Amino acid sequence: MVGWHETLTWLFSGREISMLVKIIYTLFVCILVPVYGRHYGPANFLWFSDLALLLTWAALWLESPLLASMQAVSVVLLELVWIVDFLARLAAGYRLVGIADYMFEDDKPLVVRALSLFHILLPFVLVWLVYRLGYDRNAWMAQTVLAWTVLLLCFFLTEPSKNINWAFGLGKQPQTLIPPGIYLLLLMAAFPICVYFPTHLALQALMPK
Repeated sequence: MVGWHETLTWLFSGREISMLVKIIYTLFVCILVPVYGRHYGPANFLWFSDLALLLTWAALWLESPLLASMQAVSVVLLELVWIVDFLARLAAGYRLVGIADYMFEDDKPLVVRALSLFHILLPFVLVWLVYRLGYDRNAWMAQTVLAWTVLLLCFFLTEPSKNINWAFGLGKQPQTLIPPGIYLLLLMAAFPICVYFPTHLALQALMPK
């Protein structure tokens, strides 16, 4: 029989990340994916935050600095905005940017909204993961290529009414001020310049290499 010592050693073993963390994260993903898939449909997993949740799972098991760093570059800043928006609405009823509006929509099942609270933990999990594994300086360029691919998929394969990753306009509705293709090109430039590169500089300065 396997004793408690061997069990605890297995749970907390790992080159950098304990098995217990990997198992807990995996169990959460195994709950979220079918619930989200049934309620929102598969296209919803193209959202950068949902994609980051899945790729962070891979980064945990592979203990990959590149994957972890890419997702930190991708969503840490945006998730912090989500948290502030959510808490402002929750505590004071004040809508800042509307990125967390769906958390207060009664037509969405409570279990779906409860699972969406992963947005609060994900940026801190990613910062911790990058601290443990080290920051890969290639992350912001690799994430830029991935983001461009995802944005193109959103633009050509998803419904404008869903506006995944704001591929058709900032906010809930598609924009109509400029041609959609021009808007997409501007968005593809904005993510790496306004989101990824500043996060890259901060992580490069603060995290182990």
